[in-house]
Amino acid sequence: MLDQKPSATRRIPLVIATVAIGGLAGFAALYGFGLSRAPSGDPTCKAAVATAQKIAPLAHGEVAALTMASAPLKLPDLAFEDSDGKPKKLSDFRGKTLLVNLWATWCVPCRKEMPALDELQGKLSGPNFEVVAINIDTRDPEKPKSFLKEANLTRLGYFSDQKAKVFQDLKAVGRALGMPTSVLVDPQGCEIATIAGPAEWASEDALKLIRAATGKAAASL
Repeated sequence: MLDQKPSATRRIPLVIATVAIGGLAGFAALYGFGLSRAPSGDPTCKAAVATAQKIAPLAHGEVAALTMASAPLKLPDLAFEDSDGKPKKLSDFRGKTLLVNLWATWCVPCRKEMPALDELQGKLSGPNFEVVAINIDTRDPEKPKSFLKEANLTRLGYFSDQKAKVFQDLKAVGRALGMPTSVLVDPQGCEIATIAGPAEWASEDALKLIRAATGKAAASL
């Protein structure tokens, strides 16, 4: 009979290599090297992706920096407070298309963007749409309120999260890379589009895109 030991010996390097590759894969998964978070496959978000595809041709000019959703993504149920300090969640706004915006008084582009958001709220808010601008100042809760009052920004509702957890929650799903951050959200809480940085939300480009997202106007695509 032939001695089987040499064959077993030849298998040892292969086993070691397999274990090493598996270990590296686990290390990469743990620390995120070269890997990206898999998007949510929530079937309720397929309609949001279809909306994103429909309005994509309108993402030009003042809203050219918008990134349209390419895969179904259910956003975290962000938790924050209203102007009276009462708890609110993103799910409280179900049934409306939302522009969720994160801002802070220490963020210069945020402050410059707020008048446009206030004007957008004044022009399009209603049963089908609302701007939900969430302040994430972690010190002096009166400062953002004073800023809005001094700038005469009276049409926006005041929402805040003094722990800034809403930013971390959006960052965890790859939707908050800096400030300001805005996410266009469909009535089911799914991402339609995201933008990192400010935009002229009261511009005709933005108004056309948001009207198309809410189905209020037929987009000329």
